Amino acid sequence: MVVKEELNKLGLHFVFVDRGVVDIMEDISAEQREQVRAGLLRSGLELMDNKKAILIEKIKKVIVEMVHNEEDSPKINFSNYLMEKLNYDYAYMSSLFSEVQGITLEKYLITYKIEMVKELIIYNQLSLSDIAWKMNYSSVAHLSTQFKKITGLTPSYFRSMKETRQKTIGNT
Repeated sequence: MVVKEELNKLGLHFVFVDRGVVDIMEDISAEQREQVRAGLLRSGLELMDNKKAILIEKIKKVIVEMVHNEEDSPKINFSNYLMEKLNYDYAYMSSLFSEVQGITLEKYLITYKIEMVKELIIYNQLSLSDIAWKMNYSSVAHLSTQFKKITGLTPSYFRSMKETRQKTIGNT
């Protein structure tokens, strides 16, 4: 609604293409662009008109969707999945992502997956085997290795820390 309001104030015609993506039907001046940017900022939103920044955000969105739907995702290679979803060459996306974010795509994916694993461990509803399967790891050992690389802890120790904390809180 905020975006519509700002564009309407300037008399611009537009079509919403996707969540957060707007296609403006006419060419806009630098002054109009700045007015839209300022209006969005007042509402806590950001105008992204840099194609590289937009692609980075799309990559992050695909990673989030993939991790949250891991068990429903087709069992295909991450690079193929990303290329299929975004229609860009993986080498280009990987290079751009590393350049802009200062972290490789693979490291970002692994870190995001481990954050999800931590949540699953905290909720304590699944065994490590179930978590490994749900998060598309080949084995509990593979999950444990990546978990330890990212957090410095084993998944079992992480779970025991949570349980110790709960006992301590329960005794106070």
